[in-house]
Amino acid sequence: MTAPQLEREQHTVLTWAAVLSLIVVLYLIVPVGAGILLGAFLAFMAQPTFERLCARMGTRAAAAVTVLGATLGLAALFGALGWILVVRGSALAQQVVDESKPGGLVDRAVQTVGRWLAHVHITHEDIATHLRDLANHAAERTLGIATSIAAATGGVLLGLFFAILAMHYVLRNWQKVSDHAQEVLPLRPEYTAELFAEFRRVGRTTLVGAVGTAIAQGVFATFGYWLSGVTEPAFFGAATAIASFIPVVGVLTVIVPIAVALFVLGMPGHAAIELAWSLVTVVGLCDYVIRPRLVRGETEAPALVTFVALFGGVEVFGLKGLIVGPVLMAVALAVLRLYAKDARAVRSGA
Repeated sequence: MTAPQLEREQHTVLTWAAVLSLIVVLYLIVPVGAGILLGAFLAFMAQPTFERLCARMGTRAAAAVTVLGATLGLAALFGALGWILVVRGSALAQQVVDESKPGGLVDRAVQTVGRWLAHVHITHEDIATHLRDLANHAAERTLGIATSIAAATGGVLLGLFFAILAMHYVLRNWQKVSDHAQEVLPLRPEYTAELFAEFRRVGRTTLVGAVGTAIAQGVFATFGYWLSGVTEPAFFGAATAIASFIPVVGVLTVIVPIAVALFVLGMPGHAAIELAWSLVTVVGLCDYVIRPRLVRGETEAPALVTFVALFGGVEVFGLKGLIVGPVLMAVALAVLRLYAKDARAVRSGA
C-alpha cells in the first residue's frame, strides 16, 4: 500500500470516528440540551451589556456580573409566573364556583345566555351545571399543576444550572468557537461563519423578540383587564403573555373571550374598553412598535414558517420545542439558502 493510499484510509477512519464521536456527544447532551440552548440565547441577548461591562471591569468580571444578573432575572420571572398561574388561578376557579350559585354574577349571565339558546333546547340549568363542573375541574387541575411544578423543580434547576454555565462559556468564547468551526467543518469558512451568524440571529430573535414582546403584552394586558374590571387581571395578563407565542391568533385567544364574557355579564362598556385598549396596546403597540425595536430590524421568518416550527417543535420535543423548533427551522433554511447560493455559483461558472 502506497503512502497516499494509507493516508486516505487513515483520513477516512478518522472522519468516521469524528462522526461517531459527534453522535455520542449529541446523545449525551440531549437531556440538558434545552438548558444549554437557553444559555446560549441568553448570552446572545446579553452580548451588548457584556461588551459595555468589559470596557470597565475586564472580561472575567463582566461575564460573572452579566450571568448573575440574568440568573436573578430568570428566577424572578419564573417565580412570579408560577405564583400567578397557580395561586391566582386557583382563586379565580373558586370564585367562578361561588358566583355560579343561584343569584351570583355568573349565574345571572348564564340565565341570559340560556334565554338566547332556549330555541336550541339548551337550558339555563344545563349551562350552569357544565360551568360548575368546569370550574371545579379547573381548581383540581390547578392543584395538580402545583404538585407537578414541585416535582419538576429538580429538573428545572438542573436545566437552569447548565443554562448559566453555557451562558458564561458563550459570552467568553463564542468568537473562538466560531473561528475553530471554520477551520474544522468541511464547509467553506464563509459558509460556516454565515451559519453561526444565523444561529446567533435566530437565538437573539427568539429571546428578545418573542419573550420580550410577550412580557410587554402581558403587562399592557394586565393593566387593561384591571381598567375594565376583570377579576384576577394578573392571571389573565400572564395567560395573554403565554398566548403570544401562538402564531397569527396569539393574544386574541385571551382578549376576545374576555371581551365576550364582559358583554355577557352585562358590562358592554367594560367590554368595549378592554377590547379597545388591548387592540391598541397589546396588539398594535407591542407587535408593530416594541417588537421591531427589540429585534432591531432583523428579519423574521414568515408567519407560516414560524407556525410550522413552533407546533412541529412542540409535537416532537414537547414544551422544549418552543425554543428548539424555531432554531432548527432557521438553521435548516440557512443551509438551504447556502446550497442554493452555491448551486447558482456552480451553474454560472460552468
